[in-house]
Order: sequence, then structure tokens, then C-alpha cells
Amino acid sequence: MDLDLIANNLLAGPILFFLFGFVAVALKSDLELPQPLPKLLSMFLVMAIGLKGGMELAHSGLTVDGMKVIGLALFFSALVPIYCFQILRARTNTYNAAAISATYGSVSAVTFITAIAALDGMGVKYHGFMVAAMALMEAPAIIIGVMLVKYFAPDEEADGKNKITLGKIAHDALLHGPILLLLGSLVIGRLMSPASAVKVKPLFDGLFPGVLCFYLFEMGLSAARRLTFLNLFDRFLLTFAIAVPLSNAALALGACYLFGVPQGDAVLLIVLCASASYIAVPAAMQLAVPKAEASLYLTMALAITFPFNIAVGIPVYASLAQVCLPVEATTKVPAVKLVEAAKPGNELPATH
Repeated sequence: MDLDLIANNLLAGPILFFLFGFVAVALKSDLELPQPLPKLLSMFLVMAIGLKGGMELAHSGLTVDGMKVIGLALFFSALVPIYCFQILRARTNTYNAAAISATYGSVSAVTFITAIAALDGMGVKYHGFMVAAMALMEAPAIIIGVMLVKYFAPDEEADGKNKITLGKIAHDALLHGPILLLLGSLVIGRLMSPASAVKVKPLFDGLFPGVLCFYLFEMGLSAARRLTFLNLFDRFLLTFAIAVPLSNAALALGACYLFGVPQGDAVLLIVLCASASYIAVPAAMQLAVPKAEASLYLTMALAITFPFNIAVGIPVYASLAQVCLPVEATTKVPAVKLVEAAKPGNELPATH
């Protein structure tokens, strides 16, 4: 286990700004971002994530094996929020249950980057299309989270009638602002010409870490101010934040075994399924499900699941994959931006 790599992730700038938000509230400071700014920052992050995923998809292309792995990724990004929602409904309201479910159905890029670095250190091969799989796992969980709210939340129409159809739920979810922005950005990134991509990349790649610091600082302030809604010592929440990633990892490992996914790609898929988003989902849920408590799903993902996966999960997942899954002899296709960022000497960008 690379302790330096773990320390680099835990001491990354955006995460430190998140903690600074907690400290500022604990010191009873009046620090805050101007009210329209958090919404703008969240829209920027959602757009950047979509564009990066589309560009990587255009660069890597898709093989049959790639489509198989991406298909599994999409399956788990839909399955996880559905079964998590059923568990959570008994312990919290519909809005919080849907937001937490979407959080655990989505992914963490920092955890993903750490897994890439670990595979490089072990000399295990993997493919660049896994970055596209990571990007494509964002939308289904968010869409399903919004759909669950629209279907299960109390109907507040004046006439009191509840005639919501599944088709209308899907239509409203897909056209909801943050969802449409994410999907539209993904398509634009895929279709964009190389010349245009070169011009656009400096804006989104260059500003992303700084915007992320601002956004996580705001999330830290928000989470700390509403921390009373979450008891970090609640046994159910602690158990959920660790048991669900382990459960998802076990399901993904079984699927990789059945479909013959090679070790490197399997480890990355397992890590994606076991992670929880603390950027993309909070950014989208604040816009799409404002009644959900950000302090609940953000703190569970960032304070419990993320450190657990970094310190314990990745070594365990990699060891299990080495025992259970075949090694592929093909040459590794670099996952362009993320792999370069994960190399020694480069700062790991905490994206989500």
C-alpha cells in the first residue's frame, strides 16, 4: 500500500478547502460565497465532467470488449441507486433517500485515479475506455435519483390527483436542467472536432481544480451548518457508508468473473462501483432535488466512504481480482489525462 499516494489524496487542495469550510463554521465566522455563485460553480463542474467524458470517448474509441465493460458499468450505475433507495426509505425521507442512492450509484474520480496509480505500480494492464465508463456512470444514477423523487415524493398538485406515468417521469428527468447539461456536454465532447477541443480544453481543464476548491469550500460550509441533520455516529449510516461499497464491489467482481473481464479493467470497474460521488451528484442534486440535505449525502461519501476506499478498499479489490480473474496480455492503452495526472510527481486532481 502506497502511503504517500494516500496522503497526497487526503491532502489534496479541494478536500482541504472542504475541511476549511467546516473550520470556518466551527469558528463562527461569517465567511460565505455570494448566493448566485454556488449554482454557477455547480453548472461549470457538471459541464466539465460531461465534456471530458465525451472527449475521452472520442479519443479511445470502442471495441467489443469496451462496449461489454461499459454495459456492465451502466447496469451497475442503474442497479445501485434502486436497491439503495429501498433500504434507505425506511430510515429517511424520499428526497434524502434518492440523493444518497444517486450518490452511491455514481462514482468518485479521485478513487478511480488512485486505482490507476496502484495498477501502474503493480504492472497490471488496463484500457483507456475505462475513463469513458467512469464518465458514463454519472448520468444514470442522477437520472434515476430524480425519477425516484418524482415517482415516490408526495404529489403536491392542487387537485390532489396522482396520475404520474413512468414515461412522464423519464421525460422530466432527462430534460431536467443538470441532467440535460451533463448529457448534452457528453455528446458535445464526443462530437467536437480536435481543433475545437484544443481551444476548449484550457478553460475546463485549467479552471477545474480552482473551481473545485471554491465549490468544495461552499459544500464544507453547507455541510457544517447542517451537520446536526447527520449523526456521524449513527450505526446505520456508518454501516451503510461502508457495507454498500463492499456489497457493490462483490457484485462487480462476480459480474467481471462471469463475463471474463481482465484484471486491470475489472479492478477499475470494481472501484467505480464501490465509490460514491462527492462532486457530480452534490452539484446535480442541489439543482435537481433541493429538498435533500446536502450535509447528509456529501458527508457520508466524503468523510466515510472515500477514506475507506483509499486506505482499505483498493488494495482489497486488487488482491481479489488477481486471485479470481484472468490477466490480459494486450498492450495498455493510456487513459490520457487521468493517467498522466496519476504519475509520480504530478498532483492528483480531486474531481469528484
